[in-house]
Amino acid sequence: MTTSNWHLSENRFFDPDPAQRRIAGELYAGVTGLPIVSPHGHVDPRLLADETATFGTPADLFIIPDHYVFRMLYSQGVPLEALGVPRVDGGAVESDHRKIWQLFAEHYHLFRGTPSGAWLDHELAEVFGIRQKLTGVNAQAIYDEIAARLATPAFRPRALFKRFNIEVLATTDAADDPLAHHQAMRASGWDGRVVPTFRPDTVINLLAPGWTASMDALSRSSGVEIRSYATLIRALEDQRAYFKRMGATATDHAAVTAFTARLNAAEAEAIFQRALQGQASAEDARRFTGHMLIEMARMSIDDGLVMQLHVGSIRGHNALVRERFGADKGCDIPTSSEFTHNLRPLLEAFGNDPRLTLILFTLDETTYARELAPLAGHYPALRLGPPWWFYDSPNGMRRYFDQVIETAGLYNTAGFNDDTRAFCSIPARHDVWRRVGCDWLAGLVVRGQIDEADAAEMAHDLAYGLAKRAYRL
Repeated sequence: MTTSNWHLSENRFFDPDPAQRRIAGELYAGVTGLPIVSPHGHVDPRLLADETATFGTPADLFIIPDHYVFRMLYSQGVPLEALGVPRVDGGAVESDHRKIWQLFAEHYHLFRGTPSGAWLDHELAEVFGIRQKLTGVNAQAIYDEIAARLATPAFRPRALFKRFNIEVLATTDAADDPLAHHQAMRASGWDGRVVPTFRPDTVINLLAPGWTASMDALSRSSGVEIRSYATLIRALEDQRAYFKRMGATATDHAAVTAFTARLNAAEAEAIFQRALQGQASAEDARRFTGHMLIEMARMSIDDGLVMQLHVGSIRGHNALVRERFGADKGCDIPTSSEFTHNLRPLLEAFGNDPRLTLILFTLDETTYARELAPLAGHYPALRLGPPWWFYDSPNGMRRYFDQVIETAGLYNTAGFNDDTRAFCSIPARHDVWRRVGCDWLAGLVVRGQIDEADAAEMAHDLAYGLAKRAYRL
């Protein structure tokens, strides 16, 4: 057992001004015990499908699957192979998890002052009770301490789900997914609420890797033989209905831009047939995706599923990493976005319909005040998602509040989602949001813009109510 007095500051992320810090602390005390609503994320449902499932080793939990962690080490010259990240070709990577953990610990200082560092510190101190700062010297002792806890029933995924006070957790699932793990959760009688989210990117993006295989899988899952644009629409509608029966309340869509445009039936069919023949062009794919986003909005009005649109990431920017290790390996990079013109066709069709909820996310902060806040402050269908990915950070959150709330208002935002694959980081990420949100509200109080009663209600909504309502949970 390690012994030391390392602990996290009770006032972390609060302003040093005494008046603001006092109010922030009082607001935070009122929301810290609220249940976690996690309406969008990437936790593997296999973790929760079997009550005997475990997280594996400390390296399995903290390092190997977490691109936030290994991208930082890679940026300092640490090969991904040395961190045990699997290669596409099955080539050799480090398999000794103690060596992987040692390398991680020796580079732990790289995370100082970063949101990843804040999450990791929270996981170590608050989830696993570690009382020493992780270093290369104590790495093996801390490995043993974490491994011993992971071997106990109290640290299995379902047990931590309860301990973290998670009210509902949404996974993200391909449109062709039969949702076997969600079925297993239901069949087990476990009372944890885990719901799927319908993500059709691999079939809507005609140039997605493995598009033909995804289309075949969607045919099998839906029972609809997809040989035309019309049968594609029917298969998607049927799968959405299945996801909804399995508890889904939302869909999720990723695109490089927010481009939307209507195609007539003949144009859509012609493009789809070219795709089936392997002849779709980049322009075909762009127009088809833009059209299908409008179709997804139409379907959301019909079936009530909330629509999410994530815009502005160039996926797999580093070709060497992409080819050797595959997707989601820490080399996705933000790019500029435009919403006012690109999203207008969709909004002209459905933006005034209160039956639609479209939650927007972007990796281009320059659009917050210029475009997104004015759009969300007008169209009944729009809500703004929280600062996403690279901006899921204390400074990113503060910039978001400063740029968005004055124009859009708090109640045209969708609260917080953790968007994580790392299960044990869920409470850490929500804690950062709650602390930063309470501190921002406290600043409004000390400047006389709102009173403490309003701030308390707003803090509750930021922590819990907004996400629950926006995602119809």
